[in-house]
Amino acid sequence: MAADIKHMLDLDLLSKPQITSVLDSALVYKDILNSDMKKQDELRGKIVVTLFYEASTRTRMSFEEAGKILGSDVINVSASGSSVEKGESLVNTAKTIEAMNVDAVVIRHPHSGAPYILADQFASASVVNAGDGTHAHPTQALLDLFTVLEHVDSIEGLKIAIVGDVIHSRVARSNIHGFLKLGAHVFLAGPATLLPKAMPWLRYYESEGSLSMTTNVDEALKDADVVMTLRLQNERQISGYIPSEREYIANWQINSSRIDKNCPDAWIMHPGPMNEGIEISESIANGPKSLIQKQVENGVVIRMAVLSHVCGVKHNK
Repeated sequence: MAADIKHMLDLDLLSKPQITSVLDSALVYKDILNSDMKKQDELRGKIVVTLFYEASTRTRMSFEEAGKILGSDVINVSASGSSVEKGESLVNTAKTIEAMNVDAVVIRHPHSGAPYILADQFASASVVNAGDGTHAHPTQALLDLFTVLEHVDSIEGLKIAIVGDVIHSRVARSNIHGFLKLGAHVFLAGPATLLPKAMPWLRYYESEGSLSMTTNVDEALKDADVVMTLRLQNERQISGYIPSEREYIANWQINSSRIDKNCPDAWIMHPGPMNEGIEISESIANGPKSLIQKQVENGVVIRMAVLSHVCGVKHNK
């Protein structure tokens, strides 16, 4: 039976059984999505609001599709064109939404912690974090876990290399929590300026030996089972974190020579959007070990599973 989940804010707040419960539900939904009868009625009568303060393609579309396949009514709200443009605060927006008796709100916001503020305001509606600032992106991490598990028997004991702009990546933070909770060892690699150093929870994982950080990309890639590369988030960088893009490519790009040298059998991942030729070469991004397109495909089934959990639908494995 699925473990109860009221809000989906980040994976550090979920237990291992809760995470595996969502992944098990996604497996059920994948079979449904691949069938001739895709339309379901599990969330019939439920109202899901997507509230996006930042631009999105994959996440927003997959949440909307997930909600509609499950039979819910989906209302899309953007900051542009809403009362936010007139100066309405997030708290007042939350009160307005709560008054309309919706069942779940999917929020993306440029400020870390915004979904938590929303959750504190709601008496009954559930909140799903679709990305908040540089803090977290739990549904992306869940679909990454799900995608890996389609190609391995277990995440326990795997070496996961996460390479690039870690400090600005909400995806990296959520993936660290997810992979570690399922028993993997995580290596973070990138320029020293793009690695997080002052976070107590990271230091805890380092001290117990399940997480490592290095500026040497070959060390991180050596015998890795999964390599996840992250884009340079220039929109979040208020000052120069790297000397030049050219130097970044030379030292940290994931390309054929590095993969062939260190981990030729590794699965390749990228959370998107992807800048081919910068953090990852075109040949690796589109190569036979790339799971990047699978990640996109699995976005819908994971978000179906998340919406069903926060709205109270339960599945047996």
